[in-house]
Amino acid sequence: MIELLRDLYNYQEWADAESWKAIEATPAAVQDEQIFKTLNHLHQVQYGFLMICRGDPIDMNTAREPLPLDKLKQLARRYHSEVNQYLESLSEDRLKAPVTVPWFKELKTNVLEASTQALLHTQGHRAQNATRLRELGGSSPIVDYIVWCYKGRPAAQWG
Repeated sequence: MIELLRDLYNYQEWADAESWKAIEATPAAVQDEQIFKTLNHLHQVQYGFLMICRGDPIDMNTAREPLPLDKLKQLARRYHSEVNQYLESLSEDRLKAPVTVPWFKELKTNVLEASTQALLHTQGHRAQNATRLRELGGSSPIVDYIVWCYKGRPAAQWG
């Protein structure tokens, strides 16, 4: 299962980088409030789930301020570096370890489920931004998993 997670997280980084390049290539998208909010949510959720899986403390009383785009992109790149390091140290037994998701008080879950949630949840937000990008006159990249596989699983190329 760990190899599958590593593969999916490599895909996630590639998809994030492709999405960022398309947004940055569209001036209207760089200025768009909806894309700005969705990017902030997407990357803060990714980082939050990484913290949960690692067992890092999360303070739910601290407001999450939106980051400006340049800082947000730095966060995204740092997240992908840290999640790759985390996955390299992860054992199969650790996947079954219980974790607490602080915004779901009653949820009982484990590292594997939380990691999967981060992958699937953020996939939806990339799709929202792709739709919005087209509405703004931009061109959204095709970031389907199967396309990534077809292209030979390329590494992310951050613009």
